Amino acid sequence: MVSLAIAFVILALSVVLAGGDLRKIGTLRFRWAPVVACALAVQVVIEGLFNFPHDVNVALHIGSYVLVSAFLVVNWRVPGMRLIAAGAILNFVAITANGGVMPANRHAAHVAGRDHRYAPGFENSQTLAHPRLAFLGDVFPISKSWPWPVHNVFSIGDVLVVLGAGVGMHQVCESRLTKAGRRRRRERHTADS
Repeated sequence: MVSLAIAFVILALSVVLAGGDLRKIGTLRFRWAPVVACALAVQVVIEGLFNFPHDVNVALHIGSYVLVSAFLVVNWRVPGMRLIAAGAILNFVAITANGGVMPANRHAAHVAGRDHRYAPGFENSQTLAHPRLAFLGDVFPISKSWPWPVHNVFSIGDVLVVLGAGVGMHQVCESRLTKAGRRRRRERHTADS
């Protein structure tokens, strides 16, 4: 969660640097926003606030992805949502194929400094003895040796979610990286001439 929050801050900075107007994000109207808020709350709860039995944690984890899926479907036309949905689907497939947890690559977990982390409670990402669809799991590390505040592992699905959010933010905010942003810039330049 912290890694995603940092990614979104970086995306917001990229929008500003590309001349986008972050205030336009406020114009977005998401349908079923409480559903995705509930899904995120469930994930926060099972990852540290309460120590439910493993089967309950797994059911809640998978259920949170079902809620996210419903949110993505009803907001399909929002810019970037299709990439976000593709990433969420890949994560969901990996998680359901592995009994409700995301398989983490052992080497990637070691590089990120997560190989000796045994916290009580449910871990949504775990190194497994015999993972299914391991290539969809958390295979990319953020190295513990990098001067970065968070060290973790992430999946190709996570990459697609962040890319989708970035595409959507740039489109909505009309940065120079988008057609609308370039058109707005040309119109402003023409008006100034």
